[in-house]
Amino acid sequence: MTQDHKPWGGRFSEATDAFVETFTASVSFDRRLYHYDIQGSIAHANMLGTVGIITADECSSILAGLAQIHKEIDDDQFNWRLSLEDVHMNVESRLVELVGDIGKKLHTGRSRNDQVATDIRLFLRAEVDELLNQTTALKEALLDLAEQNAEVIMPGFTHLQAAQPITFGHHLMAWFEMLKRDTERLADCRKRINVLPLGSAALAGTTFPIDRNQVVKELGFANASENSLDSVSDRDFIIEFCATASIMMMHFSRWSEELVLWMSEPFAFIDLPDRFCTGSSIMPQKKNPDVPELIRGKTGRVFGDLTSTLTLMKGQPLAYNKDNQEDKEPLFDAVDTLRDSLTALIGLIPAIEANTKNMYNAATRGFATATDLADYLVRSGVPFRDAHEIVGRTVAYAIEQNKQLDELSLEELTAFHQGIGEDVFAVLTLDGSVAARNHIGGTAPDQVRAAIARARSALGS
Repeated sequence: MTQDHKPWGGRFSEATDAFVETFTASVSFDRRLYHYDIQGSIAHANMLGTVGIITADECSSILAGLAQIHKEIDDDQFNWRLSLEDVHMNVESRLVELVGDIGKKLHTGRSRNDQVATDIRLFLRAEVDELLNQTTALKEALLDLAEQNAEVIMPGFTHLQAAQPITFGHHLMAWFEMLKRDTERLADCRKRINVLPLGSAALAGTTFPIDRNQVVKELGFANASENSLDSVSDRDFIIEFCATASIMMMHFSRWSEELVLWMSEPFAFIDLPDRFCTGSSIMPQKKNPDVPELIRGKTGRVFGDLTSTLTLMKGQPLAYNKDNQEDKEPLFDAVDTLRDSLTALIGLIPAIEANTKNMYNAATRGFATATDLADYLVRSGVPFRDAHEIVGRTVAYAIEQNKQLDELSLEELTAFHQGIGEDVFAVLTLDGSVAARNHIGGTAPDQVRAAIARARSALGS
């Protein structure tokens, strides 16, 4: 096969237009799949040798050639040719150069349609496995930070208004729960990635006596695809991964938004080390939380990757279409962006320094124990709706007096309900409020530690 010869050129009487050649080529980005392309070809060659489609000597020559090509690419000594369109034909062309016409036998019983589908699945499976390792590291970082802050009191918010006092450890464990669901989705997504398309050929299967189960075992797939039409044109697994990645990035964006808020001067709940921040070119006092801001911003890229892959597939009839060349760049981008965001968070989370005094002081404002006062009245026999109204009037009075609830005297409190006694001040304290929520899922320090212990047990750490 010469440098300019197309593997499909027998049908054509003129050369490909120069612009069309560039426009239709994918080698500039799909070369990233070379390791998986060669891995799939090795398994295919072994199978061809086992069933007798090629001889043992031919199989050995092909395997040796593929090994050399892999090394050339690893060493950046490989000559990628745009004229050969994609990673598959670049590898095959070099194989023929190395071992002669024997190399042309490698493509027996397969098509680029099932070949590329196999490559992408091998690539994405490996990436998901690494992402799962990263999520484990991030979970451990969250658990460590939550344990350190199991008793640190801060305001919990709804509508970004102070609502009830919680512990910082409890808040961090909310992040952990998000990540736990993300990990479950990622692991579940892997099941549908782990299906072998190779052997489906162009769309209808092949007339050669191939053994797909041998390839399944060698490449570590769970099983072979059941329908050749579907398996060469299916990109659901890419869409599902991008959807999973989008949900993960949405969670990371929410965390990042909170980190940005908490680091701002009006909150001053946390500080981040200088190595995770940048300054301003004009304002020398600035310390900007660029890492969480970038994670928040990069979330939009992954959302775009999901939209791109959904739109790519929505109008395609069976089976394979050239449109599917456009599946790789959004997938690569989603993988890279998610991996980089995880890497950033794995470094960032352990470096968070809680300003515990500021958190506590903020929790004393905004009448965060108002619900505790209502609960106190309910335990005294007052219906909750009546208790709600009584406490609402009490809060209005406290606002007029420029006081917090625990700063009101017993006389002031009993003016709103005679059933209030001296013991009310125990429930109006922040520590008493968080400690009282001592049940599974509650913010009490003991429950935070118990949740951490259960999580560590599940992680095996």
